[in-house]
Amino acid sequence: MSADPVRSEPYRSVAGKPAAVGKKSLIPGLDPAHNILRRGERHPLDVFFKPTSVALIGATEAPASVGRAILWNLLSSPFGGTIFPVNPKRSSVLGIKAYPSVTALPEQPDLAVIAVPAQGVPQVIRECASVGVEGAIIISAGFKEAGAPGAELEEQTLEEARRGGLRLIGPNCMGVMSPLTGLNATFASPIALAGNVAFLSQSGALCSAILDWSLSALVGFSAFVSMGSMADVGWGDLIDYLGYDQRTRSIILYMESIGEARSFLSAARQVALSKPIILMKGGRTEAAAKAAASHTGAMTGSDEVLDAALRRCGVLRVNSISALFYMADVLAKQPRPQGPRLAIVTNAGGPGVLATDTLMDLGDELAKLSQQTMEELDRLLPPHWSHSNPVDILGDASAERYGKAVEIVSRDPNCDGMLVVLAPQSMTDASRAAEQVAACAKLDNKPILASWMGGAQVATGEKVLNRANVPTFPYPDTAVRAFHYMWRYTYNLRGLYETPAMVAHAASRDGEQSDSIIQRARDSGRTLLTEFESKQLLAGYGIPTVPTRTAESENDAVQLANETGYPVVLKLLSTKITHKSDVNGVHLNLDDEAAVRRAYRAIETSVAEKAGREAFLGVTVQPMIRKEGYELILGSSLDPQFGPVLLFGTGGRMVEVFNDHALALPPLNTTLARRMMEQTRIHRALQGIRGQQPVDIAALEQLLVRFSQLVLNEPRIREIDINPLLVSPESLIALDARVLLHGSEVREQDLPRPAIRPYPAQYEGSWTARDGTPLVLRPIRPEDEPLMVRFHQTLSQDSVYRRYFHLVSLDQRVAHDRLIRMCFIDYDREMALVAERQRDIGEKEIVAAGRWIKQPGTDETEMALLVSDAYQHRGIGTELLRRLIEIARAEKIPRMSAEILPENIDMQHICAKLGFILLQSTDDHTVKAVINLSEPRQ
Repeated sequence: MSADPVRSEPYRSVAGKPAAVGKKSLIPGLDPAHNILRRGERHPLDVFFKPTSVALIGATEAPASVGRAILWNLLSSPFGGTIFPVNPKRSSVLGIKAYPSVTALPEQPDLAVIAVPAQGVPQVIRECASVGVEGAIIISAGFKEAGAPGAELEEQTLEEARRGGLRLIGPNCMGVMSPLTGLNATFASPIALAGNVAFLSQSGALCSAILDWSLSALVGFSAFVSMGSMADVGWGDLIDYLGYDQRTRSIILYMESIGEARSFLSAARQVALSKPIILMKGGRTEAAAKAAASHTGAMTGSDEVLDAALRRCGVLRVNSISALFYMADVLAKQPRPQGPRLAIVTNAGGPGVLATDTLMDLGDELAKLSQQTMEELDRLLPPHWSHSNPVDILGDASAERYGKAVEIVSRDPNCDGMLVVLAPQSMTDASRAAEQVAACAKLDNKPILASWMGGAQVATGEKVLNRANVPTFPYPDTAVRAFHYMWRYTYNLRGLYETPAMVAHAASRDGEQSDSIIQRARDSGRTLLTEFESKQLLAGYGIPTVPTRTAESENDAVQLANETGYPVVLKLLSTKITHKSDVNGVHLNLDDEAAVRRAYRAIETSVAEKAGREAFLGVTVQPMIRKEGYELILGSSLDPQFGPVLLFGTGGRMVEVFNDHALALPPLNTTLARRMMEQTRIHRALQGIRGQQPVDIAALEQLLVRFSQLVLNEPRIREIDINPLLVSPESLIALDARVLLHGSEVREQDLPRPAIRPYPAQYEGSWTARDGTPLVLRPIRPEDEPLMVRFHQTLSQDSVYRRYFHLVSLDQRVAHDRLIRMCFIDYDREMALVAERQRDIGEKEIVAAGRWIKQPGTDETEMALLVSDAYQHRGIGTELLRRLIEIARAEKIPRMSAEILPENIDMQHICAKLGFILLQSTDDHTVKAVINLSEPRQ
């Protein structure tokens, strides 16, 4: 290819139409988050997708080079901006004027694409920062993936970028495509089709393969990003950005490493409430990390922890590349099922059996059809139909029989979704049957999926179904897997939407006792608490324990046994031995003094032989609990990426053998605790089986919540087990406990932090209003939804108008989907305070609420405030805002603002009193209040 004559001026790309739009429309309608960027405001990551000018450092004409490929792609996919090739050895590249460095450019570029050897990248970033470049895509390899020298080079690059306020994608990436704007800043071509799916991948090779496939499958993208090693911009940043992009309807991720876990989980949970995030993780079978010294640590594999994290934030995980895309398609076309019960209509027995097997293997349910449905089908179908689900309407089924059978089954209240299967037979018209099924395409809160099995004979029917937004699959087992993913997605999202029950929070713990126990052990150089100390720690959090007393001699043990009452249990008391049963350190059902003496001597002798005499400090004496019940395990250990991880499951000595457990990230509320239990097989037994009474599930939920509070409040704990936790219809009681601490060499600031920020109890406080009303001002909690409903019922239309700038009906304001978002917040993203008043014994009310929310891509916040009409003019709003300001300062927020109606004089007065500057806006006729929190206080 010959180059054009050299241009003397910079090359200005002509804005053209976006790349051709893919035909597959994925995800209808978006329910925007409440803190979307205002119209016209620019997100800091816009520079990667909507640049007005691009500098390519490393542009070259060398054949088959990365620099040439990127420049050609920038030229051939016009994005409407200026292109600056940078090459110190050439005056032009591909006929376009080139420049020796970024600093020699005639104007400041928005975006730099860097394709030079890794050793030169830090200097290039320094130069980019010096001329005001906002973002850089580093294509170059040779960084941390190349070992220690490369990791040091990457750190230098990141330091230069941070010093200059410049964001980075990469290094070691393929680049970024923005099909909607026409930008192709990659070395892959051609540009992807435009659509509404965002694809993010850490594998450049997979990006290339997906791009090639998408062009033939006519699948379009709103963004197509190769993430590379994520030195700066990571999953959380891009999920956040794409969550606010109303042209993106679903986000697909191929992940190899999670990077900053807290950022990912925070962004994913926020966005998953509005649009699907579908993820495939590579490296599922990597070797497990070195096993910890407890049952819990041994069972906490990193991939299993990732599963728990994804459930927590509403991300759908799939295990194949094909599933990434067909689930985006399915979730776009059909409503999510409200349960796991699937009804199957088929014209052949074999496919129905195959679908049923797959459904059962996945743990879902075959819908049990109602008597009314069965009677209607009896009247419709020949006598030899299957008379059960799957509904086999027989091989001679006409199109009309198909349509009528689907209509009848779809009305069954026991059915949460439908699969319609057609095997091509000479008596069945596949196309007309598809038309009949398509008429039922929009069921009320029930998805309908289809498997038109075969090839050319069913192709027309498939097209009919797809046009009607009925997803089609070549085989019924694949369709069943899609239904399973849909139900799992619904289940995960419900954990974000459900309102939990109120539980006594961390402030009620016996803090002094807990701190004293842990500090005493660390001061003595110990990392293992004794069983007695461990149970004291649990008791401080309201977790019932069996009465436990310590004996340092045989005679002491006998005396304590006599006082306790027989039968008793003797257990080893040691600060060195982790598992007592390994050294014969547990003796049960001791009925008299002689048995106690024998047990004491046996424990002492066994420990001396197996661990040395110094490991024996005596025994604990406990009553023998004879209650019938189930032995559970409850524990926590550390994951290197996610911090503390909770474990719940079947306990006792055979805990590893049964391997029945579930993991979750703290903090828990009662809803999340119940979801954790539901992941285990023992949960069914706890609900009562074979005539057995159920255990108190609500009390067990609250115990799990208190345990998660303990784990979060005591970061010096490295691992903790309650095993067994004996649960019965009458009681819950911890029979044994073990706590491992971080060593004293680990500094407080180096202790692991949780992946999800816990409730910020440090911001709670009491305050008395001007009229003497005592109030508690505290951060909002998910359990506050019922109180917030009653709060909104107290507001006048005038108060509502002043807060929202228009009238919002009570039904809209107290809608569950809205309020749970307002109450179940991410404290890293926003802070909401409520003023709570105690009315009568056990009855509380919220009389005011205020919040600030970080603006997308920045740390600046926008503030709003609302006080119940009956409590206005008592100083509550002023105090609430003062505390919000103090919290923002503590959280290192640089700036806070609010928009106020001109007629809202009271709010303007409060803001002015607290140091805000009031600015009149001529654009939207509002008053903007702004305060710079980074400046010294007046």
